[in-house]
Amino acid sequence: MSQIKCIGILTSGGDAPGMNAAIRAVTRAAIYNGFEVKGIYRGYKGLITGEILPFKTQNVSNIIQQGGTILKTARCQEFKTPEGRKIAYDTLVKEGIDALVVIGGDGTLTGARIFASEFNFPIVGLPGTIDNDLYGTDTTIGYDTALNTIMDAVDKIRDTATSHERLFFIEVMGRDAGFLALNGAIATGAEAAIIPEISTEVDQLEELIKNGFRKSKNSSIVLVAESPITGGAMHLAERVQKEYPQYDVRVTILGHIQRGGSPTAHDRILASRMGSAAIDALLEDQRNVMIGIRNNEIEYVPFNKAIKNDKPIDRELLNTLRRLSI
Repeated sequence: MSQIKCIGILTSGGDAPGMNAAIRAVTRAAIYNGFEVKGIYRGYKGLITGEILPFKTQNVSNIIQQGGTILKTARCQEFKTPEGRKIAYDTLVKEGIDALVVIGGDGTLTGARIFASEFNFPIVGLPGTIDNDLYGTDTTIGYDTALNTIMDAVDKIRDTATSHERLFFIEVMGRDAGFLALNGAIATGAEAAIIPEISTEVDQLEELIKNGFRKSKNSSIVLVAESPITGGAMHLAERVQKEYPQYDVRVTILGHIQRGGSPTAHDRILASRMGSAAIDALLEDQRNVMIGIRNNEIEYVPFNKAIKNDKPIDRELLNTLRRLSI
């Protein structure tokens, strides 16, 4: 621990509301504990191109309420190569950075784990992804905001669905995980959620129709995770038009609207707690861990567990949705 004097921060992968709150927390907690801080721009790409600036308290003033990330984010194929990672390491040495805090999702933490093992470099990860799909934490930075954005959009779409007596398939993000679709469906009073976790078990569309779908309603909302496993909303709408032509079907793909916007209070508090905890972890000689939160308590989750273990969907939530959508 005595060797760590300067901490670098970066955001990588898809942006998530609350990333700025996390950057702010890491920066200020680090300075409070006597560390220097450097902001690395454009994720791992910035480590290779050397886009790095010293961060002071004022660099993170008035950003807690902003969506996106002031450090920017970018995909970086070069970092996936040993040669690229060696350039990144040389940049860290040149800049005098002794430890990293990385904020992002599964791909970000995978890159961090590989880099840390190759160069024996201390890294702490923060789970910043709207998908909520990282194992070892009850929730991720950005998830609550995205869920509220979905709720607001679906509430508006329901007005049209009801007026025209239509069946709406609304596609939400979650390529490998159905947390947004399932909890979004419960929050909006939707009739169903079609998610990748159970698509391999049953034909969810067929089950939906056979269970007396819409028997007491003149309009219906179905949330669909964008996963290739579910086929997405367009695929399901085409199936309905062919197999059940009596339904008037429409599709709305919410897309990147789900990633933007000012973070909710929940995400601001979560990001602030996790960012501060990242510095605590380094002070405790922790390395190669993700900061998680379980039962409202901070936990250190080894990268291997966070990345390799699939986060299970709560089957009781599925039962709740089925019971309440009659």
